[in-house]
Amino acid sequence: MMNQNLKPDPIRLEIFKNLYQFIAEQMGIILQNTATSVNIKERLDFSCAIFDQDGLLVANAPHIPVHLGSMSESVRSLIQDKSHQLKPGDIYLSNNPYNGGTHLPDVTVITPVFDSGKQQIIFYVASRGHQADIGGITPGSMPPHSTTIEEEGILFDNFLLVEQGIFREKALRKILSDNPYPARNPDQNIADFKAQIAANERGVQELGKMVEQYGLDTVQTYMKFVQDNAEDCVKRAINILTDGEFTYSMDNGAILNVKVTINRKDSTATIDFTGTSEQLNSNFNAPKAVTQAAVLYVFRTLVNDKIPLNAGCLKPLDIIIPSGCMLNPTYPAAVVAGNVETSQTIVDALYGALGVMAASQGTMNNFTFGNDRYQYYETICGGSGAGINYNGTDAVHTHMTNSRLTDPEILETRYPVLVESFSIRANSGGKGKYTGGNGLIRRIKFLEPMTANILSNHRLIPPFGLNGGESGQVGHNQVQRRDGRIEKLDSTATVTMQIGDVFVIETPGGGGFGQPEKL
Repeated sequence: MMNQNLKPDPIRLEIFKNLYQFIAEQMGIILQNTATSVNIKERLDFSCAIFDQDGLLVANAPHIPVHLGSMSESVRSLIQDKSHQLKPGDIYLSNNPYNGGTHLPDVTVITPVFDSGKQQIIFYVASRGHQADIGGITPGSMPPHSTTIEEEGILFDNFLLVEQGIFREKALRKILSDNPYPARNPDQNIADFKAQIAANERGVQELGKMVEQYGLDTVQTYMKFVQDNAEDCVKRAINILTDGEFTYSMDNGAILNVKVTINRKDSTATIDFTGTSEQLNSNFNAPKAVTQAAVLYVFRTLVNDKIPLNAGCLKPLDIIIPSGCMLNPTYPAAVVAGNVETSQTIVDALYGALGVMAASQGTMNNFTFGNDRYQYYETICGGSGAGINYNGTDAVHTHMTNSRLTDPEILETRYPVLVESFSIRANSGGKGKYTGGNGLIRRIKFLEPMTANILSNHRLIPPFGLNGGESGQVGHNQVQRRDGRIEKLDSTATVTMQIGDVFVIETPGGGGFGQPEKL
């Protein structure tokens, strides 16, 4: 039990804050080192975190924001569904977008952590990794034109992955293969799941050492203090904000509306998404957990103190998301782009409402290609938005994504493609007193026939400038065929690539901030 009378000692608070984060970072190192897919091992498209016995986020490694702000919903879903039957040695698998998941490729492995007597659960640890392929209608499981969740891949809803220490490989393989759109590389899926199990095991071990050294009472009490500290920091950040509202359109015609109301009396904020478009027939619907993750991210970035992103950050926030809108869809809505594209729109709209930052490129430029032998996925950087006293940054991953691009040498070794060029896109950032960052140009030549897909935004609607700053340039997608023909592509497209064809992606620039100075 937690010691209710204990007051936080500032030095100990700092120690525990760093300890929890260190454990999550250790989990991430194990996951990176033991995974086999390029996606996890090289691009680092994964996240690890620690949760309290109620499934509330305590600490995370600085991995992928869209994962970290939503993983708690997955853990709490497991508690709600299975709390009466969780046993020591059990590990669960989930990617259900209607139960805390983001989109199907992001698969979460959750391990309950029991006390030394194996009687009660004292923590949960979880790792979420983006699978290079989890089935669906296109290789890479990021189909540009899916309209239902079934077309996007295989859905795991609190699947028992390890039963009292025994890995259930046979049952797992059956699910991966027994599907209208089965996984294309189940061996790789299984290898990555095992890496996630290993990462969680490191978390279990390190938490065990922590409890042994400090005692369970102290560890759990400081867990609460760390969350309370985060809440206080967010409240201080809220106190300097003002009310605001912002409406932002996407390339597909969807409208995102957000209104922020600050209550200075109790240092809270209401974030109301009423007026946002209804659930879409496309896959740009963002699950509620993703919307919550985007809000959590924005308010965490407004805090100057070094605190871990955790459940305490959410306490002063009242988030209103109407059911059935594109930010809180109902089954069987397609959601694969909501996680990667709509989440970015939410973040930019919130910064716009708060008046603190111009829009960044506002897309992850999701590029997938593959066939029965190869499946690959990457997100591509662009320009970040300028702010009150700073320029945007060129060619950087912004906001809800925080992954790397695969090194060209590794990409060309593992896949039959050639990185023809990769360069800054000059003058694509919006002008202003402070200028938006530039996007980039990426050219990939194909050395074998494959299907390629692009899932992007801001090819029609430019990233906005603020306070008189100019918009950033929109991006462009096209294919240059071997015979010299140019095929211009929409924001979302699927194309067949032949040997010698080049896929060209120009990413958007960030918006400028403030009136450009007159010469």
